[in-house]
Amino acid sequence: MADPWIEEHAAGLAARAERDLEALVAISSPSGDAGAAEEVIAVATALAPDDAEVSRVPCSSNEHAADLVLRVTGAGSRRLLLVGHLDTVVAHDAHVAPHRIGERMRGSGTIDMKAGVALSLGLLRALSGHPELGEAALLLVNDEEWRTEPFTHVPRFEGFDACLCFEAGEHDPDGQDAVVVRRKAAGSIRVAAHGRAAHSGSAPDKGINALLALADVASLVAACHAPAGPSRLTAVPTILNSGTALNVVPAHGELVCDVRADDLAALRGVLAVIPDEVRGARIDAQMQREWPGMDAIAASAPVLAAATAALGRPVVAAQRGGASDASHFAATIPVTIDGLGARGGHAHHPDEFVDLRSLRPRAEVALAVARAVLMDT
Repeated sequence: MADPWIEEHAAGLAARAERDLEALVAISSPSGDAGAAEEVIAVATALAPDDAEVSRVPCSSNEHAADLVLRVTGAGSRRLLLVGHLDTVVAHDAHVAPHRIGERMRGSGTIDMKAGVALSLGLLRALSGHPELGEAALLLVNDEEWRTEPFTHVPRFEGFDACLCFEAGEHDPDGQDAVVVRRKAAGSIRVAAHGRAAHSGSAPDKGINALLALADVASLVAACHAPAGPSRLTAVPTILNSGTALNVVPAHGELVCDVRADDLAALRGVLAVIPDEVRGARIDAQMQREWPGMDAIAASAPVLAAATAALGRPVVAAQRGGASDASHFAATIPVTIDGLGARGGHAHHPDEFVDLRSLRPRAEVALAVARAVLMDT
């Protein structure tokens, strides 16, 4: 039998989350489009608790719309930070409007992560008025999907008792509700090659082929790949662009590689193997999108134990390789728990969906975790 506070709020939170999800997904909000961000922020603000204080804070990325912070306060002492993002990777011309097929809601951004935003808004409403609450702040950012600048929000929330992030939820192999308490560090290595153009038929050897240079760099990066190694490093070349015409030796090109490991030092080790010159081409390599690792296993264990007791079923710890804004907060807010969103699949894909049957159990998990933090477990 679940705790009465969880029982009081779970059904209504889940039912409203489905409606709020549809309203959020109806707005196409690709990362970097400031106008679209303003539209979806207007919707999120309209869905906020009536007593929420609304503020806009500068986005970490230049030329993006300001991020949104919604706050509710109370007479208690406990402070919770809820985190989500409103941007998607889907361009306007590829946006899929929300539509229900059986027990699934499909649409761009459903699972990554507008369902999580809908659940976080519901949790914020439930927290309002809780006797133990001092402050709950919901931070919704507009640049999570493609941020190349340092994340700027950590100092704003130092001293909070917990950070709860609403990226997609999951089951463990035994079908139990899981939340994410460990993530890899992640980064993107961007490599530019500067060669020399020449006619590929009459004078190919007078050129310096940037494409071949980048192919060699891609092989060097791929050779670092060691997922079974001590840092669990993955190093994957993902994008290669070079050449302007079929009969010209490529003079310029760019390679992007996705690198992930338990710590940032391992990622920088990959960057270090890239030389300044390859096949005569000048090479410029730099790390972008550095995301720190996150390990909140020990700090979150008492919270998950209390949440399990309050819910009457297990809430278990999981780890995930994908990056999340939760990782930025973990160094200053030890109790950082992610993966509190709904379950679904096909993120960044036209068939992206949320399993609507998961909204009620995931609402219960979020309420149970928040209750455990409020009760100072």
